[in-house]
Amino acid sequence: MKKHVLILGAGFAGLELAARLSESLSDEVRVTLIDQNDGFSFGFSKLDVMFGRKAAADIWLPYRDISQRGVEFRQESVTSIDPESGQVTTDGGSYEADLLAVALGADYDMAATPGLEERGFEYYSTAGAERLSGVLPGFDSGRVLIGILGHPFKCPPAPFEGALLLHDQLTERGVREAVEIRVVGPMAAPVPVTEEVSQRFLEALGERDIEYIPKQHVVAVEPEGSARLASGESLPYDLFIGIPVHRVPEVVERSGLAVDGWVPVEPANLRTRFPGVYALGDVVALTMAKAGVFAEAAARVVADDIVAEVRGGEPPAPYEGAGNCYVEFGGGLVGKVEANFLGGPRPTAQLVGPSLELAAEKDEFGATRRERWFSS
Repeated sequence: MKKHVLILGAGFAGLELAARLSESLSDEVRVTLIDQNDGFSFGFSKLDVMFGRKAAADIWLPYRDISQRGVEFRQESVTSIDPESGQVTTDGGSYEADLLAVALGADYDMAATPGLEERGFEYYSTAGAERLSGVLPGFDSGRVLIGILGHPFKCPPAPFEGALLLHDQLTERGVREAVEIRVVGPMAAPVPVTEEVSQRFLEALGERDIEYIPKQHVVAVEPEGSARLASGESLPYDLFIGIPVHRVPEVVERSGLAVDGWVPVEPANLRTRFPGVYALGDVVALTMAKAGVFAEAAARVVADDIVAEVRGGEPPAPYEGAGNCYVEFGGGLVGKVEANFLGGPRPTAQLVGPSLELAAEKDEFGATRRERWFSS
């Protein structure tokens, strides 16, 4: 009988893992892919919604368009995971997995920062980006405070992309001089993977008169237009935009997979401490950036490891946590951070560009994934 591979979560990691298993093992395994949503959107597309370049419907890729041999998609919410037995229950049934891949990502804990839901905005969700898109065109003067509310968080450049693109929008509207833009976060540097990359971001922010306030943690968004810091001090705002605290989904926490907030794995092959159970993508505890490109790379390693498990071959080369993240700099220009977190004695990264050529490369990146994951 075919082995059953159960994939929980259809983001970058789950979609790529399903595609690779379909290509390499469709005659030897059956794959069930489960997600609570009916479609997928690229994280970077939320910036398009935030700034009115696209509608929310334009960035949505329905899972019904998945058509891969040996892969069945189910839109269901996972209600329990037993990593010891491989049994998973959902609001639609129960499943027994021979091999289980947990790729449920990171949830946004809005309640972790009092006042954020009532008085602030965010653009990490499509709904949040859509809500913010209705506010920005009418914001003509005052103080914008972009607060990074916890660490780690998905797509480390995204808070700074938002600030740089906001600068562009305000400049085009002729009101930039009347608006102060500040970014505050708990990190010592904007993108602390390497000093060189952080310095490039600081230069880009400085050229646009955007201040980065390091080593400060916003703990509450207060009603009188001030953001309270852990230090006891406050920062004023007229428009507060928060990058929400991230956490593992509650069902993962209840399962016993998580330790100290995230799921520990073997860095080389993404196996958890439970036999036959993998974790990949934003849910894992690896000391590296949480971003789709790294989740996709992890899926390649997990797929190869499953092939070796099923066929008895040699294990794949170790996961290196390597990938390229595209970064919007405004003016139609895009940069690319080339990073490798696990392949050497220390993380390496460099920022290439920005340029118009990389903007076209980013478009091609999205187009190839849409074609690979969603076309018949």
